Amino acid sequence: MGSYLWKWRHPTESLSKRVHCKDSLIALLLRQIEIETMKLEFHHINYVSEDVDRLHDFYTNVLGLEDIPIASFPRPKATDTSGYDGKIKFATDGSMQFHLATKDLTVAFKNGEVINPVERGHIAFRTDDIQALMALLDENGIPYSDYGTAFAKEWHQVFFHDPEGNVIEVHQAVD
Repeated sequence: MGSYLWKWRHPTESLSKRVHCKDSLIALLLRQIEIETMKLEFHHINYVSEDVDRLHDFYTNVLGLEDIPIASFPRPKATDTSGYDGKIKFATDGSMQFHLATKDLTVAFKNGEVINPVERGHIAFRTDDIQALMALLDENGIPYSDYGTAFAKEWHQVFFHDPEGNVIEVHQAVD
C-alpha cells in the first residue's frame, strides 16, 4: 500500500509541511494513545510569602497540618544563573501537600525562563510522562517554562499558565 502526501501545519509553526500520510496517521494515532495514557494527579499547592515561618506556623500550629521535613525534598545548589535558594517549608494533611516558599520576583530571569513559579504561587500536578505533557502543550500552542531539575533534584518541572493566568506546575519524578 502506497502513501500519499498530506499537507499540515503544526500550531506553533507558520509554514505548512508536507509529510507522508501513512506515517502521519500512525504518528497521530500513537500521539492520541500517549495522551490518553498520560496520568495526571493533583500533588500540591504552593503559596509564597515574605515570611515563610509565619505561614508554616499557621498551617501546622493553627490548622494542625503535619510538618514535612525539608530533608524529604533534596534541592540542587542554586547558582547565579540557575535554581532557587529561597526558604521553603512543607506541610500536609496526609494526602495533600502545601509547599510554602519565599516570594522571589527574580527566579524566572535568573533561570532564563518566562514563567515565575514563586511570584504568586501555583498548583501542581504529578505526571508519569513529562515529555507527553510538553508535546500536548506544544500541540495546543501553550507556552511553558521547562525548569528541568533546577528546583528539585528528584523532579523534572514544567510551568505554564491556565487561560486565566494562574501558574500550573506539572512534574515527573526522576531517578
